[in-house]
Order: sequence, then C-alpha cells, then structure tokens
Amino acid sequence: MSSSYPKPAIDEDNKPFWDAVRNRKFVLMQCRKCGAWYWPAAYCRNHANQPFYGSLEWREASGRGKVFAYNVHHRAFDPAFKTDLPYVYALIELEEGPMFGTNIVGCDPGDVSIGMDVEIRFIERGGALLPVFGPKG
Repeated sequence: MSSSYPKPAIDEDNKPFWDAVRNRKFVLMQCRKCGAWYWPAAYCRNHANQPFYGSLEWREASGRGKVFAYNVHHRAFDPAFKTDLPYVYALIELEEGPMFGTNIVGCDPGDVSIGMDVEIRFIERGGALLPVFGPKG
C-alpha cells in the first residue's frame, strides 16, 4: 500500500472520533437530553442546546447500517488511490439514523447494492487507521 495516502483532517472537534477509531471503536455524537444521534458533530435539532456541543457527547455506536447510495470509481481522484481501483464510495444510513460517507470493502464492487446490510471495519492506509464498511456477516 502507498504511504502517500491523504491523512485524515483531525481538529479539536473531531479528535475524539479519530481517537476512538485508533482503538477500533466507532463513535457518533449523541444528545444527552433526548438521545438523538449526529454525524458529523452538530447541535441537537430537537430542543435548545448548551453552547459548544455541551448537549452532546461522543458515544459508541453500533457500526451497522445499510447502503443508501454508492458510486463505483474506476478512476482515482488522487494518484494515491490508483492501486485501489475500482473502489466503492458509499453513503451509509446508520442504524442510529445519521448518514456516514465511506468506502465499501470486502466484496466485489459489482455486488454492492442499495439497501445492502453493512458493518464497520477498520483498515490501515498510509499509517492511519480508517473506518470503512463491508458486507454484514
């Protein structure tokens, strides 16, 4: 694998997410008041919020969902991804509700379909552990 893969853009707001990924855990933000789940970090849409994410906390999520939409890429948008062709980029509708954009791995790109049950997996790319999804089971 190439070591020239782009690194995740980690900042103060998403650092807890990437810290969890390093420990092979998948976390989302959840409202402490009503239990609604969010990705990316946001404010709760159901009621007034405390400032600076004060109403939300990072919580471990199921890591399961369904393919909502996907594209099979036959050309790499960045030369670092040339060795991965073809690859699938998908929008996953998580069991908790939010959508999560990621790659689908562990199956032929032609086997991916809308509504396909998927679950979290972690892969190493260019020195970083990344959350991706693969077929459930």
